[in-house]
Amino acid sequence: MSCPHCGTASTTEQAHRTVLGYRKFRCQACKRLFNERTGTPFKFLEYPTDIVLLVVVWRLCYKLSLRDLAEMFLTRGFTFTHEAIRNWEERFAPLLAEHLRAKRRGRGGVSWYADENYVKVDGRWCYLYRAIDREGNLIDARLSKTRDLEAAKQFFAQALAVIGKPPQRVTTDGHTAYPRAIRETLGKKVIHRCSPYLNSRLEQNHRGIKQRYYPMQGFGSLESAARFCHAFEEVRCWFRPRQRMTPAVSLADKRHLFVKRFAALQEMMLAA
Repeated sequence: MSCPHCGTASTTEQAHRTVLGYRKFRCQACKRLFNERTGTPFKFLEYPTDIVLLVVVWRLCYKLSLRDLAEMFLTRGFTFTHEAIRNWEERFAPLLAEHLRAKRRGRGGVSWYADENYVKVDGRWCYLYRAIDREGNLIDARLSKTRDLEAAKQFFAQALAVIGKPPQRVTTDGHTAYPRAIRETLGKKVIHRCSPYLNSRLEQNHRGIKQRYYPMQGFGSLESAARFCHAFEEVRCWFRPRQRMTPAVSLADKRHLFVKRFAALQEMMLAA
C-alpha cells in the first residue's frame, strides 16, 4: 500500500491493527505510521466504513427515518444517534453522488425525456428537473426554486455536461420554456417533441423520488433538498437492475446485483 503522505510504495505492514481492525503500515521514506483509511474521507470515523456507507445508502434508498436507522443498527451492536446519521448523510451523500455521476459520464441514449417534479422545501414548492433516456436510465436531475426559461437552460446545460453530447430528440410536456431552452442549450438540430402521452414513461419514473419524499414531509432548506435529491437519483440509477428494456429481472438476480454493486460502491469510495 502506498503512503498517503509522500506517495512512495516502500511501506511495511505492522503486526498490530487499529481498534476497528484496519491494517497499519509504516512508510520507509517519511517514517510515518498510517492505516488503510488514512487519506480517505472516512479517516476520522469511529465506526467501520462499510457500516457508515450502508447507513447512508439505506437512508437514500428506503423509507426510513433517521431514528429508524439508529434503532435498526442497535441489533448489530452499533450505537449512534440520529444526528450522527444526519452528519454522515451531509458529509458522504454528495461524495457518493459525485463518484456515481463520474462513473456514468458520457453514457446516455439519443432520446431524452424531460420533465419537472414538485418538491416541498421549507413549506414552499420547488421544482426537481429530471431527464431519462428511452431505456429509463438517468440523464440528470437538478432542483430549482423557479420553473422558467433560465432554470430549464441550466438543467439542460448541466445534463449536457454529464452526457457529453446532445441527444437527437427531447420529449417534454407543454411548458413554454422548453422549446427555447433546448434550442439555445442543446442546439437547433435537436428535435423537440411536445407530447404528454410520449412523456408518460417519465411521469411513471417520478414515482421513485415521490415515494421516498412523502414520508419525509418536505425538506428544511434548499441545500439539504438538493443534496438528498441528487444523491437519491444517482444511487437509484446505480442499483437499477436493468440498463436496457429487457425482460424482467428475477428477485434472486436483483439481490445478487445489489450485493455486487454495493461491494463495488464501497471499493470505489475507499479508492477515492
